[in-house]
Amino acid sequence: MRFPLFVDAVSRRAGLPTAQSATIARAVLQTMVERMSGAAAGRLPDDLDGYLGDPGPGETPAGAAGPADFVRRVGERAGVDEATARAGTGAVFATLREAVTVDEFRDMVARLPRDFDGMTQPIPRPDA
Repeated sequence: MRFPLFVDAVSRRAGLPTAQSATIARAVLQTMVERMSGAAAGRLPDDLDGYLGDPGPGETPAGAAGPADFVRRVGERAGVDEATARAGTGAVFATLREAVTVDEFRDMVARLPRDFDGMTQPIPRPDA
């Protein structure tokens, strides 16, 4: 899945404008990659990691903080409020779930703290 198609799917799921969805998708992927180790981050679909920027000045890897900190970081990176960051984060995880194999998704999620379970559950498609 190419990044524009990925963003379009995130936009539809979250009910957000495409440009904002792209910013949030990058923020979610960057924050997620900071929490991963090994090759899992390199398994983002069609090199979505190529759309990630370098961490900004003063940004440090996120470590193993929980979902609230994850959403806070996404919101800060994307310049959006917490509710928008939460909706976008859920939409990104739901889109990733469809874009990679089951094993790849499990591998990515396994590298996140255990209390992320609620954020990685499927979100129904708006057209379903």
